[in-house]
Amino acid sequence: MLTIIVGIGAGMALGLPDAPALTAAPAPLSFPDMQDLCRAVTDLALPQLALTLTNAVFLTALVAGDLFRERAAHVTPRRLCLTSGLANLVLAPLGALPMCHGAGGVVAHHRFGARSGAAPCLIGVALLIIAALPVSVQASILSAIPAATLGALLGIAAWNLAISHRLIDARPSCRPVIAAAALATVFANPLWGLLAGTVVEILRKAIISTIKTRHH
Repeated sequence: MLTIIVGIGAGMALGLPDAPALTAAPAPLSFPDMQDLCRAVTDLALPQLALTLTNAVFLTALVAGDLFRERAAHVTPRRLCLTSGLANLVLAPLGALPMCHGAGGVVAHHRFGARSGAAPCLIGVALLIIAALPVSVQASILSAIPAATLGALLGIAAWNLAISHRLIDARPSCRPVIAAAALATVFANPLWGLLAGTVVEILRKAIISTIKTRHH
């Protein structure tokens, strides 16, 4: 929060151009055709499903355990799936955007000093206050945040998430799996990253099993 406030102050002091005005006008109602449905499944749903399972479920549970140890014993993939699913089922009919947990958020909160549940509660209260304001005021507040400030926060979170002890301490045989998943994700999408990592991991286990069998 302090970083965002400082960024807003710096943007105002330096006279940076304002961000585009935000609008709350709903999109016109339309029904997708078959081409739209196919594109939504291949370009949106499947990559998002892979991203949600990896980043919002499995990786979030691992990161929480690494950062908070025994305090995060209750953070399990099953509970993360249930809480995300229930939140979407309850809030989507009210017009809310799809949501999920995220390892990046956990790392960012921890990196900037959050050590308890008070941090997300404070963020939630701030967002509720903003939501209760007139639309023009909401747009002014959100547009005042410089993109560079958000980029810096994302960059720091990404760095801390990428350069972790799990990557540094990974066994040499695991590095091709990490590389395959990362490259496929960067050059394609998270779905291909998940598939590439899974295939290479299967090959890795098969090779290790063959080597062990020959030695015995």
